[in-house]
Amino acid sequence: MKNVLLIGLGRFGRHLAEELNQLGHQVMAVDKNEERVDACMDFVTNAQIGDSTAEDFLRSLGVKNYDICYVTISDNFLSALETTSQLKELGAKCIVSRAKQELQAKFLLRNGADHVVYPEKQLAKWAAIRYTANHIFDYIELDAQHAIIEAAVPESWRDQSIGSLDIRRKYGINILAIRQNEKTNAAISAETVLKYGYRNPTGFRRWVKVAKSGGLCYTCVMGTWKSKTDTSICYSTILFSYASIERNC
Repeated sequence: MKNVLLIGLGRFGRHLAEELNQLGHQVMAVDKNEERVDACMDFVTNAQIGDSTAEDFLRSLGVKNYDICYVTISDNFLSALETTSQLKELGAKCIVSRAKQELQAKFLLRNGADHVVYPEKQLAKWAAIRYTANHIFDYIELDAQHAIIEAAVPESWRDQSIGSLDIRRKYGINILAIRQNEKTNAAISAETVLKYGYRNPTGFRRWVKVAKSGGLCYTCVMGTWKSKTDTSICYSTILFSYASIERNC
């Protein structure tokens, strides 16, 4: 559990507060709009109405006591920039600020932000890949060259073990887990047998052949990832990491 300071309760800030609450973190929420603060009271530990650009107000929050400070002000970039800068001056341990474009991100990083998030941009990328590829059920990008994919098991892999398929050498990917009927099994080995997934196995085979050119594989701990699977669409899927995906596959 971490102590979190969340400044800005617009749509993104509100959803972030809800997720942090579900993860069991202690959240102090701040916004200058009283209605927004009232709407979030059910899923935050505490909340205050105030102007985050005012140094005295920020100082009264005890910024140094929080493990993470989120700045999710969406309607006024100057306020977000000033808030980020003052948080850093007051000794914030880790500042995560929201940006809408690259130029904003540069200013935020130069003025105290440790990390910058692009909610619209990141969601757009995920939606583009997730819903235009029939063989991909979920997708998490780790960086420009590494990601975790949930995809249907190809028909040609049905009832064969991971070791006999020699997947890592042939395709340049690491299988991290197998999901069946909403249950994820991360305790896999070379003897683990794969079951056939229903949706578009031909497309998936084409994809892994492209991914083979990626070079070194990236291994990820499964404990940090969760997602929902529609079992009416796919009985058995695999979660795997790849290096250097080709976007036009």
